[in-house]
Amino acid sequence: MGQVSVILNGRTYRLECGDGEESHLSALAEYLGSHVDDLKEKFGQIGDDRLIVMASLHVTDELWELRRQMDELKSSLADAHRDRSVADDLQKSRKVDLAKQINAMADRLDLLNERFNIEVQAPSEVGKKL
Repeated sequence: MGQVSVILNGRTYRLECGDGEESHLSALAEYLGSHVDDLKEKFGQIGDDRLIVMASLHVTDELWELRRQMDELKSSLADAHRDRSVADDLQKSRKVDLAKQINAMADRLDLLNERFNIEVQAPSEVGKKL
């Protein structure tokens, strides 16, 4: 079991942590300590407990704001995936419609071609018979 000594508002606190987590715990304590120091500058020495609680609330507020932002990003990402799915479906539908239109045009061209060939052949056959 690892142990770390951290200093908050001039007081040393001895904390235990998992092996290998010492540097992480020290970094967390340093971050919290910076908030304690900021509050001490703003409000003066109002007691360790009060400063640490206030700093903890500031850090918790940051965490909640980040969670809110993360939830917004997740929601935006889900909307983007849904929009993309809708767009993909629409694109597939348009491709099918376009293919149907092209086939219909090809059929009409075939009909026109047949009519044109019949009309061209008819006068020549009439001329042969005369």
